[in-house]
Amino acid sequence: MADGRAGFAEWLARQECTDCWRASNEGDEQDKAAWLKAKRAEEQTASEAWSEQYRMPPLEGTERAVPWGVRCRHQILTNAYTALVTEGTTSEADWAEIEENARTVTRAGWWIDQRSSEPEDLTELLRAATGADRPTKNPFF
Repeated sequence: MADGRAGFAEWLARQECTDCWRASNEGDEQDKAAWLKAKRAEEQTASEAWSEQYRMPPLEGTERAVPWGVRCRHQILTNAYTALVTEGTTSEADWAEIEENARTVTRAGWWIDQRSSEPEDLTELLRAATGADRPTKNPFF
């Protein structure tokens, strides 16, 4: 035990104090934050362009959830297309049906919740989406 404490004390003596560590890493954190902000903006622009190109409806949700949901939907559907159509055996006609079903799910939170799902599960997940995940159209409104 004593030799372990001595080794730990020696290691600790070589480390920067908390204030010094924060000062030396502050720039890194700012650089990471700026990089992440730029990356998110780039992803958002690409996702919005994709949504427009493929006639995806606007998503519903909070101010923070909608942009995130748009990025998740883009990622989920492009990954699924690659796995199911490009690399898999799903036909373009079957994909068109999946895509139409995906257009009916407009709750941003649903897309966020599915962000880690496997492409092969998309059809089942879309079928399982509830009425709360799809808009209801009131003809009297």
